[in-house]
Amino acid sequence: MAVQLLLVGQLAGIEDFLLSEPGAAERAAAGEALQHSLAGRCYWVTLLTEIIPRALLAELGLPRILLGTSGGGQFLLVLPGDAGEPAREFLRRAARGVAERSGGRLQLLWGATENLGDWSVVRRRIQDEFERQRSEARALDPSVFEPREEAQPEGDAYFPELSRALWDAETVGCTAEDPAHIVAGGGQHAWPIAPGKGPDTIVFARHAAPNEDGHAPADPSTLAGRAEGRPMWGVLRGDADNFRIRMRRAQTIEEHVQLSILYRQFFAGELEVLCSQPEFWRKVTILYTGSDDFAVYGAWDALVPLAREMQRLFHRFSEENLKEFPGPEGKTISMAVALADRPDRTLRSVYQEAGRLLDAARAADKDCLYFLGRTLEWKQLADAAELKETLVRLVGDSASSHHALHELSRLYRKGASGPAPEAELLDRPWRFQRRLNRALAGLREREVQKLRPHLASELSGRGAAQVRLRPAGLVALEWARLTVEVQ
Repeated sequence: MAVQLLLVGQLAGIEDFLLSEPGAAERAAAGEALQHSLAGRCYWVTLLTEIIPRALLAELGLPRILLGTSGGGQFLLVLPGDAGEPAREFLRRAARGVAERSGGRLQLLWGATENLGDWSVVRRRIQDEFERQRSEARALDPSVFEPREEAQPEGDAYFPELSRALWDAETVGCTAEDPAHIVAGGGQHAWPIAPGKGPDTIVFARHAAPNEDGHAPADPSTLAGRAEGRPMWGVLRGDADNFRIRMRRAQTIEEHVQLSILYRQFFAGELEVLCSQPEFWRKVTILYTGSDDFAVYGAWDALVPLAREMQRLFHRFSEENLKEFPGPEGKTISMAVALADRPDRTLRSVYQEAGRLLDAARAADKDCLYFLGRTLEWKQLADAAELKETLVRLVGDSASSHHALHELSRLYRKGASGPAPEAELLDRPWRFQRRLNRALAGLREREVQKLRPHLASELSGRGAAQVRLRPAGLVALEWARLTVEVQ
């Protein structure tokens, strides 16, 4: 029986590359170029682990069926034994191209081993090969401990141009000499990315909200203008909880491939379809979808509804596809929303903040969302959404609506961190009620009488002797303020 090789590839340093400073040409262009720079980098990273393994098979004349899984920053191939050295030479060229275009921040690692023994043993051998390559890269660079200027990616106009070209491209490709140079609509080897174009179509989520003339993606300021209430945009990032633990528990290579494909197709397929729905298609743009995560940016008012819908779909996906796998790992999802609270915020900085907030939320809990200063479970978010609708209906377009919401927000600030005399306002329920009545003074009397008891119970706990303000209430208040205030 001929020896089979398992070849696994992986990109290391993705976040560092995406958050690196833009090049001189991008900074000079500023504005729209900076938006396209991050989008182009995200697209490039997303497509690298789709294009490189396919190009390797095409270059060696091997059938597509040998591709086990691809995308999301990694790939797996099953190769005949005599293809080992040609495959390694091809990957060396690809790794050089990846390093040059990323300014040395992104590294293509690969490991090849015989398909013998238990999958856990095979996986350990591949991980050892990854570590060896990392060690060699550090050892061969004598200047690694010396201060130096930050390297810039080669040809910093490449990523903005790639972002624009992928707007309406039907194929993507590359050349055998430089597999890391992805070309939209051409290349020596090319594959379709438009749905329904063939069995070898690459699953690539690239929905972008169109600008006013419909011929290019809308920039963040345009998306902010499409928001209800305050014109503001933001970034939503999501990540499956403990996905790596779930993958490490795979018992066989078949199970590993099955899980990889399931997650990859869920995030790429479901998000693309969801963003094309009427309530989202003009308001949100996809930055990337990975093996267990995603990122989008758009009008602030569309991000939380999108997050709730993604959580609902992921819950259904877990129930249908992961019920045979024991344990909760990889079956829940956490997200975070970061808002561009100043006109000078860049897409890169808000994306970075969303990642920081997501890490903070996952450190505190799992299966949750960070939004407007609080980490909420999904059920708490549903309560906050309902309370927000109550507040918006209560204040309506009243002249005193801004004052009422501001006064309600002060309940939280004084109750949580105010000086002792003001904090005592929350020590007794009747004082809370008096403060609530004062905040609602001036609103429509009939609506107030109908909704005030419900509002009081939703803002506070049910304690008889002391009022405890609920964190979902503050999120609902700030959410309502953003909805009704236009500035």
